[in-house]
Amino acid sequence: MTRLSNIKSLLIIPLLLVLAGCEDFLSTEPDSTRATINTPGKVSQLLTTAYPQGSYVLFAESMSDNVADKGIGEDDKTNRFSYLFEEVEATVDEQDSPDQYWAECYRAISVANEALDIISKVANPEEYSAQKGEALLARAYAHFMLVNFFSKFFDATQANPSPGIPYVTVPEKVVLKQYDRRTVDFVYSMIEKDLLEGLPLIADGSYTVPKYHFNRAAANAFACRFYLVKRDYAKVLQYANAVFPGANIGDNLRPWNTTYESLSPQELYNTYSRASQNANLLLAETSSTYGRYVAQYRYGMNYGKWLEVSEGEGIIAGNASWAYPLYTQGDNNYLIPKLNEYFVRESVNAEIGFPYVMVPLFTAEEVLFNKIEANAYLNNTAAAIEDLNLFASKRVSNYNPSTHRITSSRITSFFNGMNLRSGIVNTVLLFKRVEFVQEGMRWFDMQRYGIPVQHQTSSGQVISVPATDPRRVLQIPQTATLAGIEQNSR
Repeated sequence: MTRLSNIKSLLIIPLLLVLAGCEDFLSTEPDSTRATINTPGKVSQLLTTAYPQGSYVLFAESMSDNVADKGIGEDDKTNRFSYLFEEVEATVDEQDSPDQYWAECYRAISVANEALDIISKVANPEEYSAQKGEALLARAYAHFMLVNFFSKFFDATQANPSPGIPYVTVPEKVVLKQYDRRTVDFVYSMIEKDLLEGLPLIADGSYTVPKYHFNRAAANAFACRFYLVKRDYAKVLQYANAVFPGANIGDNLRPWNTTYESLSPQELYNTYSRASQNANLLLAETSSTYGRYVAQYRYGMNYGKWLEVSEGEGIIAGNASWAYPLYTQGDNNYLIPKLNEYFVRESVNAEIGFPYVMVPLFTAEEVLFNKIEANAYLNNTAAAIEDLNLFASKRVSNYNPSTHRITSSRITSFFNGMNLRSGIVNTVLLFKRVEFVQEGMRWFDMQRYGIPVQHQTSSGQVISVPATDPRRVLQIPQTATLAGIEQNSR
């Protein structure tokens, strides 16, 4: 376990002031008059906003088993209600809320549909194939995230007739159009259709900064994630191996135990979500204060939770210790510097503006984890263990390949005699948990495997939420009922 003496004290880091044009962080749509969007480049510019500019990280992390009630701290209602598994009473304008994320996903879908509609009417559609591919991938992604949060989670072992979310494929033409939810199975079939149609059309050369768009690596990573949920493990491997040339994932993992180890907290913040980092495959700008309060939320990671989150290091031989730098912002407020806030002014001379956080939507690490899990289920255990060791080689402090070795016997021993395949899968889940802590990713694994949640309040109340509990499905926003969308049952 990481020793307490390794923890560094971190004063609250000042916000990084970034102007709108810096490094193309804040892209804007061109003139919305359709007549002016008449070239592939202008459609590409339109598509810069075909990604949700709301964040799922706070409510996903708060629902997971990565957080505890610290008794005191920043009292944010999305953080609080998510931890307590109560409906978050928020509006679409409230940052980091489920309602804002819902609205942002459908806004992104609307942009993608507008681009597709424009492309369908041009005289030379073949010149817009890359833009069509991006629009299809963006539309599929936003629907995929919506159905995973606001519907019963997809189960590949059986039919999924429960209500999905509206799959919107045409531009909005009326103020209050009525929508049907259809089923989760239907939504997944539409996601797959868009994904498979769009992926071959992606062309990285059409982007100024490919990592702000569905580039080929990100598109393959999305397919890899999609088929992991569907448990089509052969396709998981197919798309994982297509992410990097020569399937070389190792050189693209974050260098936590080398380059990152020497960075200050501010340098880590300035590095983690950069397009220059090989590990980042797709980045999205989100309207969020998460970077400001990540360590200070009342329902967050305390030291006891860190010991739990980081326990996977015990699978590695040689008394291994993770190289992740753990910092504090006051008593019991722990964080790993990752997602930083930057401030975008309303104009160059303005004193007011809005906080944003750049979020990695797909990373090399996730691709590696998906590949390991797929190989485990395909009984390619030697390949899976080799990739577990590849991950450890980038994450263990003072890594020594002859000392810090993950073996089948280490895995089965750690999990008390569990069969090797299940042991590898559980190892992946532990490694993913620590790798993506405070990024909201743990919740997806908890949903995929039906991992029960047990949250305890500082007053001693225990909130138990088993896999079948309807509270694990986010409530459809009240505003959506105006479009005839029924809410989830409780």
